[in-house]
Amino acid sequence: MNSSSLPLSRLIGHTADAVQAVRAGQSLNEALARCPAEARPGTQALAFQVMRTLGSAQAVRQKLAPKAPPPAVDALLLTVLALLWPDVDQGAIYAPHTVVNQAVEAAKQRTKASASFINAVLRRFLRERDALVAAVQADPVARYNHPRWWIERLRTDWPTQWESVLHAANRHPPMTLRVNARRGTAVHYVQRLAEAGIEARVVGPQAVLLTTPQPVQRLPGFAEGDVSVQDAAAQLAASLLIGDGLPAGARVLDACAAPGGKTAHLLELADLDVLALDSDAVRLKRVQETLSRLGLSAHVLAADAREPATWWDGRLFDAILLDAPCSASGIVRRHPDVRWLRRASDIPTLARTQAQLLDALWLLLKPGGRLLYCTCSVFKAEGQAVIDAFLQRESAASLAPQPASPGHLLPLPDNEDNGAAPGSGASPDFFFYALLAKAST
Repeated sequence: MNSSSLPLSRLIGHTADAVQAVRAGQSLNEALARCPAEARPGTQALAFQVMRTLGSAQAVRQKLAPKAPPPAVDALLLTVLALLWPDVDQGAIYAPHTVVNQAVEAAKQRTKASASFINAVLRRFLRERDALVAAVQADPVARYNHPRWWIERLRTDWPTQWESVLHAANRHPPMTLRVNARRGTAVHYVQRLAEAGIEARVVGPQAVLLTTPQPVQRLPGFAEGDVSVQDAAAQLAASLLIGDGLPAGARVLDACAAPGGKTAHLLELADLDVLALDSDAVRLKRVQETLSRLGLSAHVLAADAREPATWWDGRLFDAILLDAPCSASGIVRRHPDVRWLRRASDIPTLARTQAQLLDALWLLLKPGGRLLYCTCSVFKAEGQAVIDAFLQRESAASLAPQPASPGHLLPLPDNEDNGAAPGSGASPDFFFYALLAKAST
């Protein structure tokens, strides 16, 4: 049984469970893992939609029911209000009244005493939708569907672009592929896709953008290692670190390697001796699985990169890739729950971790070596500010000029130079890159 054959009431109920979990501080991935397998795809699609409209739903629920109902009832209300939001239903499969009817059925199955209350609130929303939507637009959380602190930080960091960043974060992400350079070219792979009836175009040296996302099972040669899924912005990491070239067999550390896309890309581009390190042993298994599928080999080790004494063998590295833990604010399109899980206090905490990693790993780099620092964050506190502070602390470090150090990348959908159609959501993710060189003496 697939999710399309399940009653909508059941999918709405599972989605409400996921929304309740996120509001309680759990990740959407954790919540979806508890969802029955046959309902998971449909539930994920609805849950992503709700996360992108949750700020609006919370504001209008406050107007419709000022006294918050119990968490399970509130989650169900918020789920359906988000699904009924204007613009969301333009391409919806279900008519609004069908959604309401199915929501009431879900309530009868889960919180029976609340069914009439939910029915009344939702039908009032349908009757007064335009007026209610207009009434909450003055609230920035409702208007932009991000927490207030997040919005204010973006306004400070990007005074002329913050609204575009927020709008871009609510679009559906593109599906971009990385063609294995050892097995073919992007141009040739686009031809293979065309033969399989899949429309795509080349957007980078190994990057191919699909017009419509596809299951990986449909991608020619995926199981054989011909291609991987990786955003175009993330594909910059390997080429920036390798630069004009590294000697064959150069010793390279990928310090926060899971799930393994950047590790694999390094090995696709050059013959390197790579140590893939990550503190999460469970996620590290995905690195090994990725390498196995691609026919590549690296040393894989579970350890905390901040504590070299527990894992380092004393041999210096020619190059280090530090894809540091961060807020993930630059990939919120792909993880729309992140905005509701993060707190303002997380940013300085993460920045301290990033600084600790830089300081620890810099000592493991050969004189004349290079370290690429990157985060998938739009916040300057996790990008340029971290690097500026490190350069003040470390006199032997120098920042490579652009384009070797791109800095903060804000490839917004309305930028013509990224090959994306305006409003298409086909722009790459938001990243920060800084390439640091270590003095030879």
